[in-house]
Formats: sequence, structure tokens, C-alpha cells
Amino acid sequence: MTPDRLEALARAKINLFLHCGTRRSDGYHALLSWVVFTAIGDKVVADPAHAEIELAVDGAFGHTVPLGSDNLVLAAAYAMQAESSRPPQGAMLRLTKSLPVASGVGGGSADAAATLHLMNELWGMQLDGHRLIEIAASLGSDVPVCVYNRSAVVSGRGEAIQPGPDMPAIPVVLVNPGVALATPDVFARLDTRRGVGPAPLPTRIVDAGHLAAILAASGNDLEGPALSLVPAIGEVLAALKAQGALLARMSGSGATCFALFPDALAAQNAAVAIKRARTHWWVSATKLDC
Repeated sequence: MTPDRLEALARAKINLFLHCGTRRSDGYHALLSWVVFTAIGDKVVADPAHAEIELAVDGAFGHTVPLGSDNLVLAAAYAMQAESSRPPQGAMLRLTKSLPVASGVGGGSADAAATLHLMNELWGMQLDGHRLIEIAASLGSDVPVCVYNRSAVVSGRGEAIQPGPDMPAIPVVLVNPGVALATPDVFARLDTRRGVGPAPLPTRIVDAGHLAAILAASGNDLEGPALSLVPAIGEVLAALKAQGALLARMSGSGATCFALFPDALAAQNAAVAIKRARTHWWVSATKLDC
């Protein structure tokens, strides 16, 4: 039987550290990153339909989402349709876009990953996680870890995934200065390539202070290149540090930055203060939820 309506939260991802190696023969840089996920994200809803796949978009950032062939939700649905051994099945999809686009928190990639999971269930395909990750790798470098959807250390161009440390819910504030930043433009300015992370990670993170101490030996190699393109990233980092953050850093290729706080009240107070001072910035107090 075909399930009724299904929905999934496409959770925002955070690169706690991101180190870049040399450019590979396929044009991608070798990466090493610890990726975690937050409690906020976009929402993808899937209803059964005939052979056609259709997509509607709403939400705070819905107007910024392309609806053509470069839409990752559609790309994921068509990839699953091609994978199916049954006659073509369809779906009515709705994306509620709550995360800013081109912002370094994997919004589009998370949307695609959620769609892969939804189509797998909606169409009764019963593909295992390994096969879903293989399909995800054809859609983008961040999509495989978004399919995995929990604390992970990724390498290669993002397709090699190992379990990351367990952690409790850790308060975090996300801030984007309202500037979309294309990943290729950031990589084009990359000149620092560490390619290595901190000392071996523990099996479990105790609290926000412990996490901040672990991350102190690492960084984000894309932060400098992104800052040269969008100086407002520096303003975001300064604003987060001024609110007493234990650690503030850019995520992915930017321009969203994250900051760790010792408790939820401190995170909420920081978010309110920053939003009051910078009303045009996107600000969210949430938690790492791995």
C-alpha cells in the first residue's frame, strides 16, 4: 500500500571544523570536517501522486529557491524515480524553506537528503542507507552526510563518512548577515590547506565547554576566503564573541556563523541582543542535536 502524506525535517548542518587539502583530479578539494546537525531546518512534505513529480515552495526563504533543473529536491526525487524498478511513480512535494540559501548550513543538501528518505518510504523502495548515500553523492558533496544526519567526520570530497563523537544537546546561535555566498567563489580564493584536523576526537563530548576546548585546535580553512568576499562575516563573528560565546566560527563556505554557549538561556539572550542590533540579519538560537 502507498503511504499517506509523509514529512521530514531537513536539519541545518554545521561544520565544527573544516580543513581543505589539495585540489583533486576531479576538480574537488580533499576535505576533512566534523559535521553535526541542529534542531532547526526546512520541512519537506511528500504526498503520493501518479507518475508526475511536482514541487511547491513556501516559507520565509521560499522566494529564493530555484524551481528548475538545479533544484535539489527535484533532482533527488528524479534520482530515486530512476533508481526504482517499478513503473514511474509520482509525488507532490512541498518545501517550506526556513533556512537562508547559499549560507553554509547545507540547506539545499539537507532538503535533497530528506527527499531521498521520503521517496524511499513513499515508494516502498527499501533501499538501505549505504545505497542512499551513493545516490546522494551524485547530487552534491554535502548530501551524503545529510542523509547520514548525525555527528560524523567526513573526508574525500564529502562522501567518506565515519561516525563522529556523541554529544548532548549543546546550545548554539546561528547568524547569517543576509548575504548569499556561492561555494565555488569561496574555493576559488582558497590558499590555506591544512588537510588535517585536531588530535583524535573523543568518543563523547561532555558539554559546550568541552566541545569548545576540543575545537580550539582546529578551524575553518574557508573562513578567510569567505571573509574577503563578504566582510560582514567578520561583523557577525565579532557580534557573537561580544555576547560571551565560548567559540564562534563560520560554518561551511559561509556566510552563516555559529557560536557555542554554556546554556540555553545564554544562547537565547545572545540571539535577542544580536537581532535587536542587526534587524536585517537572520538569527536563530537552537541546539546541536546529534
